[in-house]
Amino acid sequence: MLNKIRQEITRIESEEKVLVLYAVESGSRAWGFPSQDSDYDVRFIYSRTQADYLLIDEPRDVLEYPISDPLDISGWDLKKALKLCRKGNPALSEWLYSPIVYQVNAPFLSEFRQLAQSYFSPSSMIHHYLHMADGNFRGYLKSDLVKIKKYFYVLRPILACMWIEKYAKNPPILFTDLLNDAVLEPMLRHKIEVLLTRKLAGEEFDLEEKIQPLNDFIEQKIKYYQLYVQSLAKPELPDDSAANLLFRKWIV
Repeated sequence: MLNKIRQEITRIESEEKVLVLYAVESGSRAWGFPSQDSDYDVRFIYSRTQADYLLIDEPRDVLEYPISDPLDISGWDLKKALKLCRKGNPALSEWLYSPIVYQVNAPFLSEFRQLAQSYFSPSSMIHHYLHMADGNFRGYLKSDLVKIKKYFYVLRPILACMWIEKYAKNPPILFTDLLNDAVLEPMLRHKIEVLLTRKLAGEEFDLEEKIQPLNDFIEQKIKYYQLYVQSLAKPELPDDSAANLLFRKWIV
């Protein structure tokens, strides 16, 4: 699969006449709890030539392709990525620290990470993860019978909020890193660890009774962070000079 992904990146560079500066895995595989049938969610940042950026009608700033089982691949133009970086986009932040990297220009990644850190906003990040946790909780875990694996899609953003509150910096991508750092009641931690063991063993989860202690914990944390995020002041962000320099440096 690694060879297939790299071949696809090479094909995209050739056909689209772009340079892929950074390509990574996103989603459950990067988070450390993929299912046996999980897609490979490949995401990348690419740049074009200076001439392309000087056209009256610039090319689209997103490259998307039909999902070819099990490959789901898409990318953002460098300019789009930088605009989202200014807004502290959480999806981009996760790309920048993905533990699974398919292609990378190391100096570019170092500079982009440094730039992204200057735009980091705890309030924006917590708001993002809180919205994700609340939406998934309401959508998947409120019934008496639930798909147990969906707990991971609620617990991970909750643990990310806890990390950001504690450290005021980007949370780790791996679920286990977040879990190991979190201060949890032993009973609660045990229930999460049992679920994770089942998930990593490849066990397919059918509908099961909801785990009430986990639901209680999630509801308590969602209510807490709904209030907490309102208390956070928005940080002063830098001007765009560094972002503009990075853009001009890395166009083809």
